[in-house]
Amino acid sequence: MFAYKGELAMPKKKTALTIEERLQQALVPAEEQPYEVPENWVWVRLGAIAEIVTGGTPSKKHPEYYGGNFPFYKPSDLDQGRLTYDASEYLSEEGKNVSRIIPKNSTAVCCIGSIGKCGYLMCEGTTNQQINSAIPKINSLCLYYYLCTENFVQDLLSMASATTIAIVNKSKMESCAFPLPPLSEQQRIVERIEELFAKLDEAKERLQEGAYSFAVRKAAILHKAFTGELTKQWRRENGVSDESWEDKLLGDVCTVNPKKIDAKNLDDNLEVSFVPMAAVSDVLGEIVNHEVKNLQDVRTGFTNFSKGDVIFAKITPCMENGKSAIVGPLVNDIGYGSTEFYVLRCKEELNNKYLYHMVRNTTFRAEAKAVMTGVVGQQRVPKTFLQEYQLLLPTLSEQHEIVRLIDDLLARERAAQQAAEQALASIDLMKKSILARAFRGELGTNKASEASALELLKQVLAEN
Repeated sequence: MFAYKGELAMPKKKTALTIEERLQQALVPAEEQPYEVPENWVWVRLGAIAEIVTGGTPSKKHPEYYGGNFPFYKPSDLDQGRLTYDASEYLSEEGKNVSRIIPKNSTAVCCIGSIGKCGYLMCEGTTNQQINSAIPKINSLCLYYYLCTENFVQDLLSMASATTIAIVNKSKMESCAFPLPPLSEQQRIVERIEELFAKLDEAKERLQEGAYSFAVRKAAILHKAFTGELTKQWRRENGVSDESWEDKLLGDVCTVNPKKIDAKNLDDNLEVSFVPMAAVSDVLGEIVNHEVKNLQDVRTGFTNFSKGDVIFAKITPCMENGKSAIVGPLVNDIGYGSTEFYVLRCKEELNNKYLYHMVRNTTFRAEAKAVMTGVVGQQRVPKTFLQEYQLLLPTLSEQHEIVRLIDDLLARERAAQQAAEQALASIDLMKKSILARAFRGELGTNKASEASALELLKQVLAEN
């Protein structure tokens, strides 16, 4: 039928696709399949076995949409992974009514910015526009675990729009390939993954506990060191009395902020070492990256120190975090640094490494924190705290032995901690490997005699 001039032509109604046509659209051509899977599996488009829904943010012009009990998930919430319950923000009933509800057991995938981050929703909710949700038409956990694989994440990244912020839209995500196993195999895969993950999580928990207890063991070592317990046997073997430790003020055995060097007659362009606060590692207790500057740039307005001095951060939070270090070799034997350091220069009766361990000790830092003065965010340890700090000081020879024992014990602890950290990193790699093998049919769960997943795909297409 033709439309006469002045009449609107009616748009042609789309003809519904047959199951066979839909099946051809759902299947991934052999040349696009990422890798081989068991014969009774099929590669399909993600959109065929999950409904992909892009989130949105209810208008902030309607404050009544916010503040209820309905979860509004954002990318940071997906850090909960397999057990995503809590949301960083919640909507009211009104907000829920204007949002697209994502059912429980769906997988939320970040598709803007932190592409590929996944969370398995343990309750119904909604998401913002940075998230595409996959509402499953197959085993929901099988879908979730595949969307956590490195293969899927790389697939998303390869599709991301080349803009300032990487974006994967709904249609691109729908076109991603998914290795579909038979339904019963999906359940076996999930059970095997969770069995293996549970064992790894148990090992991870033990390793994390060990890493946490490093700080506790370190504190115990230092406590024994500065109470004389660590060298009790040494004193017996060397005929040193337990009464040899003397009451001292720190200011009697070291100079706090010694006089600066006389730099008046030195060349302005002389290169010297410069240590900003950021150059001191609070973890290692070392100067990790000093700078080189011309003397004229640092001669005034900065703290001067020499090799062997102990520098101690006086401002919050650097002091509490343990930013202190022994000054090592310096360019032209001259060093300058932040005015937020105190310089502690030992006298003959005090070993600088003994002093260093003492000021790095959590007990010392707690005492320093208690006397800080100044406004919040700009509090500092007063100089008088250091000068008047009371300590029991052993003989110089015993200080040397204490330092030797501390260094030895802490080196062993650090080695154990590094081994634990490496093991923790390997656990994450093992999980990735398990997921990769699971979706290649390599976990020993596949039964070749089972009907092809093609039949499952036809059933899913027929029902949707």
